[in-house]
Amino acid sequence: MLLGVLVCLNYWVDVQHRVSSHLPTDHSWFEWLFSHGAYSVRHLENPLFSARQNAPDGVNMMANTSLLGMTLPLAPVTLLFGPQVTYALYLGGALAATAGTSYWMLSRHLVRSRAAAFVGGAFLGFAPGIVHHANGQPNFVSNFLLPVIVARVLRLGEPGRWRRDGVVLGLLVAYQIFINEEMLLLTALACLVAVLAYVVQRPRAARARAGGFLAALGLGGGLALLLTAYPIWYQFNGPQSYRGLQGGVFHNWGEDLMAFVTFARDTVAGDEAVEKTIGLTEQNTWFGWPLVLVALVALVLLWRRSLPARIAGVLVLVFTVAAIGPKVRFDGVETTVDGPWAYIPDDLPLVEMMMPTRLALVVAAAVGVLLALGWDAAAGYGRARVPAPRAAADDAGTRAATARPARRRWVRPVGYAAITLAVLPLFPRPLPAQPVDPPPHFITAGGWRPYVPAGRTLVPVPIPSNVHGLPTLRWSALTGHEFPVPGGYFIGPNLDGEGVFGAPNRPTSTLIYSSMDTGTVPALTEENRRQAVEDLRYWKASVVVLGAHPREAVLRELMTGLIGPAQRVDDVWLWDVRPLVG
Repeated sequence: MLLGVLVCLNYWVDVQHRVSSHLPTDHSWFEWLFSHGAYSVRHLENPLFSARQNAPDGVNMMANTSLLGMTLPLAPVTLLFGPQVTYALYLGGALAATAGTSYWMLSRHLVRSRAAAFVGGAFLGFAPGIVHHANGQPNFVSNFLLPVIVARVLRLGEPGRWRRDGVVLGLLVAYQIFINEEMLLLTALACLVAVLAYVVQRPRAARARAGGFLAALGLGGGLALLLTAYPIWYQFNGPQSYRGLQGGVFHNWGEDLMAFVTFARDTVAGDEAVEKTIGLTEQNTWFGWPLVLVALVALVLLWRRSLPARIAGVLVLVFTVAAIGPKVRFDGVETTVDGPWAYIPDDLPLVEMMMPTRLALVVAAAVGVLLALGWDAAAGYGRARVPAPRAAADDAGTRAATARPARRRWVRPVGYAAITLAVLPLFPRPLPAQPVDPPPHFITAGGWRPYVPAGRTLVPVPIPSNVHGLPTLRWSALTGHEFPVPGGYFIGPNLDGEGVFGAPNRPTSTLIYSSMDTGTVPALTEENRRQAVEDLRYWKASVVVLGAHPREAVLRELMTGLIGPAQRVDDVWLWDVRPLVG
């Protein structure tokens, strides 16, 4: 919990007026999502869809990173304190909860030493790649169910438990679908590799458990499908659904090989400058060379005596290769050497939107397990024999180590010191934050209400998008979605049904963005004015609002040239366009 507070400390300094300086758009999007959960609960509306952004078409929330599994239960917090507070509370809490469930899984099923479970759990909750995603992407730090899911999968097939295990697994998987489907897919792939590695190394034990395992797995899968069938159908076939991303852009995001031995920016040993060379893609490993060295040594020492260590080693190998992407990257340079994703079609179902680099998150999980096993093995040296732990993993290295004679007690302090020195440089720093302007008083005080009747929209200038209009997107988030807005920050379909970021630009929004970028208003024609009225009619606009903005003068001149003079109301410029659009 203390680490969770520390990571979010820069937000808490001024929680109402700070966002991530690394991904301010994602930060604002998730604030909007917490408001969506509260709005859905308050108005008893379908949470799978929202008409409060991208008006009049709306947004398919199941086809976006909607985090419904948490935004809906946290609706009371959002309604009481606002989405900024909910965001900061949840972000730190999700990190801490993941560390906690990882500790539970390790201490109950893999290691005997509580300290070993603590080290492994802390790493799994606050690994550099996870903390990197905390910069605006709380869905990727919401991994607290995953260790529990893994534990349930590895226990499937125990005699007399297949019904209960199958039901519990099905419920966990169903709930995780409403938190982060991509992390669930990564976990499923990791479990598949782990089970295959177990079958190869323990064929007789695997045959004995096969019947119960498959029965429980089938029951769990059937229950999860039953509970989520409609939301999943809605995701792929509901309004504003899409197929893949235009151009398969995510398939090019592979992990740089140098990233594995580099310290991440958000750690005490990290340097922000390194992002200019190898940090251009997502940062999902960034272990630093000491941890890579210690993990490899631990793997070598535990390989012969620990089945969990061997399975972790297989995961490291398989998912390191899989994370490389279509071309091998080394020290910021994309080489001509093909990676494994060069042979995977961009439109392959299920993986069509996956980023290769995110497969490296499985490597981070396997490294966390190796740290726990290594610490546990070191703790076992110099002790007398002790009873085996309660659970589950076959011939764990810790058990073999407990039989070692006392004359090798020096292994314990050396092992402790090596692991400690490897993980201390990865201690997280507070996430970087930047100030953001609050919405205009006209918006927060409800001055807009007389101008926006039911069924009409408020058009903020600039119109929200994935590049422009960050402050205006927050107008919607911080007022509880009380008025719908056009545009937005989301993924929706283009005219061909392919996923694109944001709403397709209309002529007026294109004019607004180009004027902002150049700082000048182009020569306007009657066609521009006619198209502006047509766009406003399409958006069902009743009022256009311009608040304080670095390009305020340019934007005011542009909108005046398109739809006539503005009136000053409170602290905004306002165009009542109802007479124009009818």
